[in-house]
Amino acid sequence: MKPGAARALGLLLGYAADRAFADPRRFHPVAGFGSLAQGLEHRIYRDSRASGVVQVLLLVGGATGAAYAAERSARGPLTRAALTALVTWAVLGGRSLEREADAVSGLLETGDLDTARLRVRNLVGRDTTALDADEIARAVVESVAENTSDAVVASLVWGAVAGVPGLVAHRTANTLDAMIGHRSERYERFGWAAARFDDLLGLPASRLSGVLAAALGPDPVGALAAWRRDARAHPSPNAGVVEAAFAGALGVQLGGVNTYYGSRREERALMGRGRAPTPADIPRTNRLARRVGLGAALTAAAWCLFTPIIRSTELARLQAFRRRRRQGRL
Repeated sequence: MKPGAARALGLLLGYAADRAFADPRRFHPVAGFGSLAQGLEHRIYRDSRASGVVQVLLLVGGATGAAYAAERSARGPLTRAALTALVTWAVLGGRSLEREADAVSGLLETGDLDTARLRVRNLVGRDTTALDADEIARAVVESVAENTSDAVVASLVWGAVAGVPGLVAHRTANTLDAMIGHRSERYERFGWAAARFDDLLGLPASRLSGVLAAALGPDPVGALAAWRRDARAHPSPNAGVVEAAFAGALGVQLGGVNTYYGSRREERALMGRGRAPTPADIPRTNRLARRVGLGAALTAAAWCLFTPIIRSTELARLQAFRRRRRQGRL
């Protein structure tokens, strides 16, 4: 088995494991990384960008280096495929994201608004204490859209490009961004490097997510129109693309006023020109997210299989060109 085929097999098996089993409930490596990040923050925190850069270099760089060493030490294509599958399962969060969205949807269906307000906090960082059912639905739709790109597509993209180190680099960077990459008095400067690095790693995946949402959603024209018209108004260069594409594909309108703990209010730009989301849109969003995730897994596998062929073809052409030039035929 060639290296590209082993990587493709590992990514597909890991994706299938995430769909079948979701995240490990105990001893999750991402949770362990979070504890390590908190411990390091206590030691090196300074209200400066330089300190935040050190945090990113030590944590993301160290984890990625360890992943590189592990992949290099895996002997044989089947061992590498198994390692890739295990790490892919550990870093993907698509099934767990869907389960949380389904749980909130079920609570809204039964009219248990108070519990739904509590449960949706697992998906969003905004203040949910005064949200009505439709506002909770909007929060879920926005979270599923953004996190499908962050927790599924981006990891698969970097796994295809760089193998196990790529998987680990993206997941650790994204986890660190979730911990310290938000705007607050404590993290405005310290979290800057984590936020910008995560934006950089998420850029190709957000565009792929937008393309897949348009191609696999119920309204491709609406998805592309919303992406082109609305995405740039979002404060995030990546979330805007995915939320706009999902909004257009589903025929809803996302964005509006979000209130965060501490009474901070943000007026988010509107994504899409449809109606306001309702609880009935949560299952529709999950279905689209599943299609996008599967499309990303197949795209990643195809990249692993065909990129080496393309590279070898181009190398053969270059070598033939050099031979002809040496022979004076050019």
